[in-house]
Amino acid sequence: MTTASPSAVAAGRTPDVARRRSNTELLFLVLALLIVLVAYAQLGITRLDRVPTELTSYAGAMGILALLAHVVRRRTAPAADPVLLPTAFLLNGLGLVMMRRMDYVEGDTDFAASQTIWTVVGVGAFVATLFLIRDAGILDRYRYLIGFSAIILLLLPLLPDPIGDEINGARLWLRIGPLSFQPGEVAKIALVAFFASYLAEYRPLLTIATSRIGPIPVPAARAFGPILVAWGASLVVLVFERDLGLSLLVFGLFVAMLYVATGRAAYPILGGLLFAGSAFAAWTLFGHVQTRVTAWLAPYSDPDDAGFQILQSMYSLAAGGIFGVGWGEGLSDYFAMETDFIFAVFGEELGLLGTTAIILCFLILTARGFSIALRTRDEFQTLLAMGLTVVFGLQVFVIIGGVTRLIPLTGLTLPFMSAGGSSLVANYILVALLMRVSAGEDR
Repeated sequence: MTTASPSAVAAGRTPDVARRRSNTELLFLVLALLIVLVAYAQLGITRLDRVPTELTSYAGAMGILALLAHVVRRRTAPAADPVLLPTAFLLNGLGLVMMRRMDYVEGDTDFAASQTIWTVVGVGAFVATLFLIRDAGILDRYRYLIGFSAIILLLLPLLPDPIGDEINGARLWLRIGPLSFQPGEVAKIALVAFFASYLAEYRPLLTIATSRIGPIPVPAARAFGPILVAWGASLVVLVFERDLGLSLLVFGLFVAMLYVATGRAAYPILGGLLFAGSAFAAWTLFGHVQTRVTAWLAPYSDPDDAGFQILQSMYSLAAGGIFGVGWGEGLSDYFAMETDFIFAVFGEELGLLGTTAIILCFLILTARGFSIALRTRDEFQTLLAMGLTVVFGLQVFVIIGGVTRLIPLTGLTLPFMSAGGSSLVANYILVALLMRVSAGEDR
């Protein structure tokens, strides 16, 4: 009888451990698929008085995608976290069911077909990431190439029309023929890798306090250079692309990673002050930001225009109550319900219990990401996993906070659930990278 080597045992990558994790993932994927299919069948019964005839083909397509992702993960990262993929697949599947609900309500849309195609592309990106990146540490070697690519991606929407495209006051889209894409979705992942590499190397410089601001010990002045650069990058997005959401995501990501890497409270304090100043300037300069702040603070002051969307969202959430009105029974039918406000539509049809379950799924993904970061011994990969988790969790908080009127609405998409191919593809890549880190988490 052969035994695993001590190094393999230490890394938690014995054949038995890998097999158990893989089988657990497969079981969770089957459960996720069953939940999605039941939801789809219930929607069809509500809207058509029968089980949809396309349910079998839909089940087959989703089953093939789930099986493909699982087999590739089983072969390329056998000891990876078994919860990430099934949870992402469940959220994606429920989002697809809601897209079909939108099609039934609108009558002349094809959200479900479009999002299904993007789901195929997203799973393909997941598979390609696991195949191409066999060790997450390889990203550390290409720090500046990745950082430069992230900057280019952030700036691409500034290209002149018709390539750069402006929607709802924000210039975030890249349009090539009939296809449109948000390069910022991929840029945020590249920025995580760049920040993780930079902070892993320069953490001592950023940690040691050699100066003082009054009674507060702080690092040397040159240590604040990176935070000023990140602030400048977010400011470029804010000023030229006029999007507070992406700007908040970029800046919040770096400040959070900087704080985790150094433990210095001076960084988030300074970062908060800088971003608050930028946000105030944006409110002063940009009309669409003023509109969103007005809608947040006083939606009833302009219920037919500025406050219309958020009021509809509040009505939808209130109508859902505890248990919801049921799949397909809701009355929500307003602009951006398939993107910015999809969470409110879930709130009406699934109620407080349903939206709580959705939030718990997002919390599971976030908690597993932080757990992977804590268990990883390599400093770069720790910061990489933490950064990926922060950018994911921050995006969820910003969009749900906006829809529920906790904070001003910023226009970000709800990961895996909102319509939008660029977000879906980017988040599948994000999950693949987290799984790659978890597969060798003790190295």
